[in-house]
Amino acid sequence: MTTSESAQAIKVLKPKRWYRSFELTVGALLTSVMLVVVLISPWLYPNGGSQIDLMHRLQAPFSSVTHILGTDPLGRDILARVIVGGQVSLLIGFTSVAGSLVLGAIIGLIAGFYRGFWDMFLMRFADVQLALPFILLAITFTAIVGSSIGFLILFMIMAQWVQYARVIRGSVLSLREREFVQAARASAIPTHLIIIRHILPNCFGPVLILTMLNIGNNILLASSLSFLGLGVDPSVASWGGMLADGRTYMQTAWWVCVFPGLAIMLTVLGMNLLGDWLRDRLDPNFH
Repeated sequence: MTTSESAQAIKVLKPKRWYRSFELTVGALLTSVMLVVVLISPWLYPNGGSQIDLMHRLQAPFSSVTHILGTDPLGRDILARVIVGGQVSLLIGFTSVAGSLVLGAIIGLIAGFYRGFWDMFLMRFADVQLALPFILLAITFTAIVGSSIGFLILFMIMAQWVQYARVIRGSVLSLREREFVQAARASAIPTHLIIIRHILPNCFGPVLILTMLNIGNNILLASSLSFLGLGVDPSVASWGGMLADGRTYMQTAWWVCVFPGLAIMLTVLGMNLLGDWLRDRLDPNFH
């Protein structure tokens, strides 16, 4: 390779390396700041941002030291409600992903390792699950049992476990034919130990990428359902609920909607950047 060709190669590689570093730095910064703020929110705002002050309703942002981001139509502090709403949104995002991962991992491992009847039965059940209209089911169940955080988490678990089951099943189908697994089976090692010690650890790469991306997606989905009145109870501070409360004030009090919207955008962006960085690290042939 000539000197000019080497220089050209360096020029091509530098932006890609810089972009990967940018993904990690910005993603980790946004996610870390949000997590720290949410974790200390019970000490910052013990009343949950629910204190009503009608004397200061719809106060503009940066016009008062006590209400830096302004107030909503009931005089509640926007900053407090954004932080407390972040606690609810992250709880839903992380818990629903963890539940989906556990359920999907169990089903994917069984279907991929045992194959035959169990593979056919579980994967056809997953196909039926994918065919169900998620929003219509959410409306129906909300009308029956009402809005609650627990219901929303459970519903999101039932709606998203299929992704993990399919990814893990595909990995297991490949791994079960590898030499180290065949050697373990020939050594009369119990099946459950083969799955736990040899197969499950080798499925972590694609599952970890999917998990990081789904945390952001679940936060966005929970906010969307709360905006439609199908998610968190309206009495609980949530980003989607704040957007719903402020949509009638967009022209007169833009800050009621803008700040929770920014919180959603930055949180989801941070999670997605970390997911993209993990994908590049764990699957360099993706591009």
